[in-house]
Amino acid sequence: MSETQNLTLVQAVRDGLATEMELDDDVVALGQDIGANGGVFRATQGLQDEFGEERVIDTPLAESGIIGSAVGLGVGGMKPVPEIQFSGFMYPGFDQIVSHMARYRTRSRGRFSLPMVLRAPYGGGIRAPEHHSESKEAFYAHEAGLKVVVPSTPHDTKGLLISAIRDPDPVVFLEPKLIYRAFREEVPEEAYEVPIGEAAVRREGADVSVFTYGAMTRPTLEAAENLAEEGVDAEVVDLRTVSPLDREAIVESFKKTGRAVVVHEAPKSGGLAGEITALLQEEALVYQEAPVKRVTGFDVPVPLYAMEDYYLPNASRVEDGIREAVEF
Repeated sequence: MSETQNLTLVQAVRDGLATEMELDDDVVALGQDIGANGGVFRATQGLQDEFGEERVIDTPLAESGIIGSAVGLGVGGMKPVPEIQFSGFMYPGFDQIVSHMARYRTRSRGRFSLPMVLRAPYGGGIRAPEHHSESKEAFYAHEAGLKVVVPSTPHDTKGLLISAIRDPDPVVFLEPKLIYRAFREEVPEEAYEVPIGEAAVRREGADVSVFTYGAMTRPTLEAAENLAEEGVDAEVVDLRTVSPLDREAIVESFKKTGRAVVVHEAPKSGGLAGEITALLQEEALVYQEAPVKRVTGFDVPVPLYAMEDYYLPNASRVEDGIREAVEF
């Protein structure tokens, strides 16, 4: 049996990077302050001492340059893992992401792949200032050519990150910073993969399917356990990957329960909840017993400080959504 470590999610990020850098000399990390300082959340702490300045590269504060340099490294045969300090700072590099990172395989008619992983802390809940708390995963899920991963546990984080680094195509890896240090979990010391594009059923249930991912998985599970005391048996499906969605897992769960709730902290309009709802209408309409309920952030900028907790879905809001679906 493999030896394990009791890690937080952010420690699992570091462990996944270190594991692959040890196994594969082509893996390089780059980003602002990731070397000597170990990153703003210390996700790369000690890696520059371990692997040197040529493989853990401190860059200028220039997101377009960080991502563009990684694109060049990937096309040239390396496996770059650029970090953007906060996902809200990815926008200056958006052209590099959608015009280059996402398109090299199709643009070259399959001659070139682009094995790179764009990492960023994302989401709200930590009392950060403006442009630090957005949840805009739908931007990247909408772009053909990108895989988009949002882990919710330390074990999955390491395995998904290793899978992403080994993937021949580009992956956007969004790390929910609200749960960076929220809890610990046993994580194998050895390298292992968690498949990209496969959801995980975190709680089996028969009355309603609740689909979620990232930091919202914990309040969703809390809501499901609370409602079990009222006799409501909720199934909780952690998507883990928002592009590609595990369509089969979503549809099969819905066929079993006939009711669905989708929980995410991104705004409701244009969010992944709408895509999941449409999928259920297309693939499993005859099984539907109630309207699909969305429990999400609001269609406003993420508020500062005092109102941030109100903006984010919590267990109480999720419980209300589940009750509405079950009682319809």
